[in-house]
Amino acid sequence: MKSTRRKTKKTITKNMILGEVTRLYPNSIEIMLEHGLHCVGCFASAFDTIEDAMKIHGLSKKDVDKMIKRINKAI
Repeated sequence: MKSTRRKTKKTITKNMILGEVTRLYPNSIEIMLEHGLHCVGCFASAFDTIEDAMKIHGLSKKDVDKMIKRINKAI
């Protein structure tokens, strides 16, 4: 019997922990690097949110929103 359940797609938000996102969605790493977020392997990625990490690296809210949109399209 075929399952009628649909897979629920997870939506990435700027408030998620950076390390958790990269662990669950490795294809997000390349996008983060392209947007100037080079700390994907840093120890701080275990507790910094995506937004916090981007602010630390001088990226704007617009940059955060643009990157999140790209990641959600890719996963």
